[in-house]
Amino acid sequence: MRLRLLLRPLHTLLFPPPLPTTATTHLRLITMASASVTADPITPSNTRLGWIGTGVMGRSMCLHLLKAGYALTLFTRTRSKSQPLLDLGAAWAPSPALVAAQSDVVFSIVGYPSDVRHVILHPDSGALAGLAPTGTLVDMTTSDPSLAAEIYAAASAKSCSSVDAPVSGGDRGARDGTLAIFAGGEEQTVNRLKPIFSLLGKVNYMGGPGKGQFCKLANQITIASTMVGLIEGLIYAHKAGLNLGLYLDAISTGAAGSKSLDLNGKRILDRDFEPGFFVNHFVKDLGICLKECQSMGLALPGLALAQQLYVSLKAHGEGDLGTQALVLALERMNNVSLESVKEKA
Repeated sequence: MRLRLLLRPLHTLLFPPPLPTTATTHLRLITMASASVTADPITPSNTRLGWIGTGVMGRSMCLHLLKAGYALTLFTRTRSKSQPLLDLGAAWAPSPALVAAQSDVVFSIVGYPSDVRHVILHPDSGALAGLAPTGTLVDMTTSDPSLAAEIYAAASAKSCSSVDAPVSGGDRGARDGTLAIFAGGEEQTVNRLKPIFSLLGKVNYMGGPGKGQFCKLANQITIASTMVGLIEGLIYAHKAGLNLGLYLDAISTGAAGSKSLDLNGKRILDRDFEPGFFVNHFVKDLGICLKECQSMGLALPGLALAQQLYVSLKAHGEGDLGTQALVLALERMNNVSLESVKEKA
């Protein structure tokens, strides 16, 4: 009997009983997570990148990746728009699926949620259809949080990963590599992508799938009301007879100073309505915000007002102008024009 008692621990050590299914699954998940964390860091020598959408911001973002030495394969609906990048060494693919087939990480920054769904989830031509297991999707479009969660689930079912990573900073932030990036998904995936994100700006991890999109929508709500305030202040200062250049300089270092003022104040005075961000896309973003507010039971009157003012620009055929063109809507309402400011200058 004493011999059996002494031998039992040794026998248990050498031949442990099988783990329950739940414990086995848990151990497998821990092992997978550890493997992901300890994988080789992303570098230009071991990671091929794909990019879908080379518009106002995407073009500059791709340029940073090419300058860093990454192999880059592109798709955009109008090939000629990406020609400068092709001249610098990027490759072209005729569909998102074929971009993904040649890439380890695929980025997308397109116009609308319907575009995101098409370029990522289309069963034949979408990026996920061409992506190999362990590949990663990064959608940087401002889109529906629910769609981000859907993409995450579809990617996970294929043993791929997905991050929603919309950005803020406009065309200048894209050119300078100073974008604010709001990331949702698995934190370990976001951390692994940091060498790429750092070339584009600063990444901020916001939580699970869809949280990057929620953060960007809150960002757009803040920008919308700030832009209304900036332009109302300009129109008031104009009617009061102030020199608007001096006015903007005076308030820029006080409590009224803002990124919106820095980016758009001079553009407004110069009547420069070239898009750093399209009115059409901002209307889309604010519409998504309002839809989310309805599902949350939130009343945000400042958001609703700003959205209606931007819709009025679309009604006047000004949807392809930059968001600073909001001044046109306020000028019409008050029967004034700041254009004389530029003429005097």
